[in-house]
Amino acid sequence: MAQEIISNEIGRLKQNSEFVNWWESKEIEIPFFDHQKLAITFMGFTPKEDEKFMVDADQALKIFLKLNTEDRNAISNLVYEDCISILDNCIGFEAVMGFNGVDEELRQIEDVRDIWKFVHLTDIYVQRRLCGDKAVYIQVCCDCGWDREHGLQLVFWQGNKLIRISEQDGHLTDADAYGTPDEVNVLFDFCGVSQTANEYL
Repeated sequence: MAQEIISNEIGRLKQNSEFVNWWESKEIEIPFFDHQKLAITFMGFTPKEDEKFMVDADQALKIFLKLNTEDRNAISNLVYEDCISILDNCIGFEAVMGFNGVDEELRQIEDVRDIWKFVHLTDIYVQRRLCGDKAVYIQVCCDCGWDREHGLQLVFWQGNKLIRISEQDGHLTDADAYGTPDEVNVLFDFCGVSQTANEYL
Protein backbone atom coordinates (compact mmCIF):
# COMPACT_ATOMS: atom_id res chain seq x y z
CA MET A 1 0.00 0.00 0.00
CA ALA A 2 1.36 3.41 -0.98
CA GLN A 3 2.43 5.71 1.82
CA GLU A 4 2.02 9.46 2.12
CA ILE A 5 4.15 12.33 3.31
CA ILE A 6 3.00 15.83 4.27
CA SER A 7 4.45 19.08 2.95
CA ASN A 8 3.53 22.28 4.75
CA GLU A 9 3.59 24.06 1.38
CA ILE A 10 1.81 21.70 -1.02
CA GLY A 11 0.00 19.23 1.22
CA ARG A 12 -0.07 15.45 0.86
CA LEU A 13 2.22 13.62 -1.53
CA LYS A 14 1.59 9.99 -2.38
CA GLN A 15 4.34 7.46 -2.90
CA ASN A 16 4.85 6.51 -6.54
CA SER A 17 3.82 2.91 -7.18
CA GLU A 18 6.91 2.20 -9.29
CA PHE A 19 9.64 4.33 -7.72
CA VAL A 20 9.41 4.14 -3.92
CA ASN A 21 11.53 7.26 -3.35
CA TRP A 22 9.31 9.43 -5.58
CA TRP A 23 6.35 11.27 -4.04
CA GLU A 24 3.65 13.04 -6.03
CA SER A 25 1.41 15.90 -4.95
CA LYS A 26 -2.03 16.80 -6.18
CA GLU A 27 -2.12 19.47 -8.89
CA ILE A 28 -0.76 22.79 -7.62
CA GLU A 29 -1.05 26.22 -9.22
CA ILE A 30 2.32 27.35 -10.59
CA PRO A 31 2.35 31.19 -10.68
CA PHE A 32 5.61 31.19 -12.70
CA PHE A 33 3.64 29.59 -15.54
CA ASP A 34 0.48 31.71 -15.44
CA HIS A 35 -1.01 29.60 -12.63
CA GLN A 36 -1.06 26.44 -14.70
CA LYS A 37 -1.89 23.48 -12.48
CA LEU A 38 0.60 20.65 -12.25
CA ALA A 39 1.58 17.93 -9.79
CA ILE A 40 4.96 18.36 -8.09
CA THR A 41 7.22 15.36 -7.52
CA PHE A 42 9.72 14.94 -4.69
CA MET A 43 12.37 12.74 -6.25
CA GLY A 44 15.01 10.56 -4.61
CA PHE A 45 13.61 11.04 -1.10
CA THR A 46 13.72 8.25 1.49
CA PRO A 47 12.32 9.68 4.76
CA LYS A 48 14.52 7.70 7.16
CA GLU A 49 17.68 8.63 5.24
CA ASP A 50 17.16 12.41 4.98
CA GLU A 51 15.28 13.82 7.95
CA LYS A 52 15.93 17.44 6.90
CA PHE A 53 14.65 17.06 3.35
CA MET A 54 11.05 18.09 4.04
CA VAL A 55 12.14 21.29 5.77
CA ASP A 56 14.54 22.19 2.95
CA ALA A 57 12.04 21.26 0.24
CA ASP A 58 9.27 23.33 1.82
CA GLN A 59 11.57 26.33 2.12
CA ALA A 60 12.54 26.05 -1.56
CA LEU A 61 8.91 25.63 -2.64
CA LYS A 62 7.76 28.56 -0.51
CA ILE A 63 10.14 30.80 -2.45
CA PHE A 64 9.59 29.23 -5.87
CA LEU A 65 5.80 29.40 -5.66
CA LYS A 66 6.00 33.17 -5.12
CA LEU A 67 7.71 33.64 -8.48
CA ASN A 68 5.21 34.84 -11.08
CA THR A 69 4.85 35.67 -14.77
CA GLU A 70 6.80 38.89 -14.31
CA ASP A 71 9.71 36.90 -12.87
CA ARG A 72 9.47 34.47 -15.77
CA ASN A 73 9.56 37.32 -18.27
CA ALA A 74 12.72 38.59 -16.58
CA ILE A 75 14.62 35.53 -17.85
CA SER A 76 13.11 35.55 -21.36
CA ASN A 77 16.36 36.73 -22.90
CA LEU A 78 18.26 33.83 -21.32
CA VAL A 79 15.80 31.25 -22.65
CA TYR A 80 15.80 32.92 -26.07
CA GLU A 81 19.62 32.82 -26.15
CA ASP A 82 19.49 29.11 -25.37
CA CYS A 83 17.01 28.63 -28.21
CA ILE A 84 19.11 30.49 -30.78
CA SER A 85 22.27 28.71 -29.66
CA ILE A 86 20.64 25.35 -30.30
CA LEU A 87 19.24 26.46 -33.66
CA ASP A 88 22.66 27.74 -34.74
CA ASN A 89 24.36 24.51 -33.69
CA CYS A 90 21.84 22.31 -35.46
CA ILE A 91 21.78 23.84 -38.93
CA GLY A 92 21.27 20.98 -41.38
CA PHE A 93 19.67 18.76 -38.74
CA GLU A 94 16.20 20.33 -38.82
CA ALA A 95 14.49 17.04 -39.61
CA VAL A 96 16.25 15.24 -36.77
CA MET A 97 15.49 17.99 -34.26
CA GLY A 98 11.89 18.17 -35.43
CA PHE A 99 11.75 21.89 -36.22
CA ASN A 100 9.38 21.46 -39.20
CA GLY A 101 9.67 25.12 -40.10
CA VAL A 102 9.22 26.44 -36.56
CA ASP A 103 12.92 27.41 -36.47
CA GLU A 104 12.28 30.33 -38.83
CA GLU A 105 9.38 31.45 -36.66
CA LEU A 106 11.64 31.35 -33.61
CA ARG A 107 14.35 33.38 -35.33
CA GLN A 108 11.83 36.07 -36.23
CA ILE A 109 10.79 36.73 -32.62
CA GLU A 110 11.10 40.46 -31.91
CA ASP A 111 9.94 40.49 -28.29
CA VAL A 112 11.93 37.87 -26.34
CA ARG A 113 8.94 37.35 -24.05
CA ASP A 114 7.24 35.62 -26.98
CA ILE A 115 9.67 32.71 -26.54
CA TRP A 116 7.32 31.36 -23.88
CA LYS A 117 4.71 30.65 -26.57
CA PHE A 118 6.99 27.80 -27.62
CA VAL A 119 7.51 26.45 -24.08
CA HIS A 120 5.09 24.04 -22.41
CA LEU A 121 5.45 23.01 -18.77
CA THR A 122 5.41 19.23 -18.25
CA ASP A 123 6.99 18.32 -14.88
CA ILE A 124 8.39 19.83 -11.69
CA TYR A 125 10.80 17.83 -9.56
CA VAL A 126 12.17 18.70 -6.13
CA GLN A 127 15.33 16.86 -5.18
CA ARG A 128 18.48 17.08 -3.13
CA ARG A 129 21.71 17.23 -5.07
CA LEU A 130 23.76 14.19 -4.13
CA CYS A 131 27.17 15.88 -4.38
CA GLY A 132 28.66 19.34 -3.99
CA ASP A 133 26.53 21.60 -1.83
CA LYS A 134 23.80 18.91 -1.38
CA ALA A 135 21.16 21.63 -1.42
CA VAL A 136 17.57 21.16 -2.58
CA TYR A 137 16.96 22.11 -6.20
CA ILE A 138 13.74 22.58 -8.14
CA GLN A 139 13.90 21.25 -11.68
CA VAL A 140 11.26 22.64 -14.05
CA CYS A 141 10.93 20.48 -17.17
CA CYS A 142 9.28 21.67 -20.36
CA ASP A 143 8.68 20.72 -23.96
CA CYS A 144 9.97 23.40 -26.31
CA GLY A 145 9.74 24.22 -29.99
CA TRP A 146 13.49 24.26 -30.63
CA ASP A 147 14.44 20.87 -29.20
CA ARG A 148 11.60 18.40 -29.31
CA GLU A 149 13.85 15.48 -28.46
CA HIS A 150 15.55 16.84 -25.33
CA GLY A 151 13.21 19.61 -24.22
CA LEU A 152 14.13 22.42 -21.85
CA GLN A 153 14.86 22.55 -18.14
CA LEU A 154 15.13 25.44 -15.72
CA VAL A 155 16.91 24.56 -12.49
CA PHE A 156 16.45 26.66 -9.36
CA TRP A 157 18.90 26.49 -6.48
CA GLN A 158 16.89 26.46 -3.23
CA GLY A 159 13.85 27.72 -5.10
CA ASN A 160 14.70 31.22 -6.27
CA LYS A 161 18.16 31.31 -7.80
CA LEU A 162 18.12 30.19 -11.43
CA ILE A 163 21.32 28.19 -11.84
CA ARG A 164 20.84 26.35 -15.13
CA ILE A 165 18.99 26.56 -18.45
CA SER A 166 19.63 23.53 -20.61
CA GLU A 167 18.21 20.48 -22.30
CA GLN A 168 16.82 17.82 -19.98
CA ASP A 169 20.01 15.84 -19.48
CA GLY A 170 19.45 14.51 -15.97
CA HIS A 171 21.88 16.94 -14.33
CA LEU A 172 21.07 19.77 -11.94
CA THR A 173 24.23 21.84 -12.50
CA ASP A 174 26.90 22.31 -15.15
CA ALA A 175 29.32 20.98 -12.56
CA ASP A 176 27.43 17.69 -12.50
CA ALA A 177 27.10 17.58 -16.29
CA TYR A 178 30.54 18.74 -17.38
CA GLY A 179 32.76 18.65 -14.32
CA THR A 180 33.13 22.42 -14.14
CA PRO A 181 33.71 23.98 -10.69
CA ASP A 182 30.55 24.95 -8.79
CA GLU A 183 31.86 28.45 -8.18
CA VAL A 184 31.78 29.39 -11.87
CA ASN A 185 28.06 28.77 -12.18
CA VAL A 186 26.01 31.92 -12.61
CA LEU A 187 22.82 32.51 -10.69
CA PHE A 188 19.96 34.78 -11.65
CA ASP A 189 18.32 36.13 -8.51
CA PHE A 190 15.14 37.65 -10.01
CA CYS A 191 16.22 41.14 -8.99
CA GLY A 192 17.94 41.59 -12.33
CA VAL A 193 21.33 40.75 -10.87
CA SER A 194 23.52 37.87 -11.99
CA GLN A 195 26.29 36.77 -9.69
CA THR A 196 28.77 33.95 -9.36
CA ALA A 197 27.68 30.94 -7.41
CA ASN A 198 30.57 31.02 -4.96
CA GLU A 199 28.59 33.55 -2.92
CA TYR A 200 26.13 30.78 -2.17
CA LEU A 201 27.62 27.32 -2.75
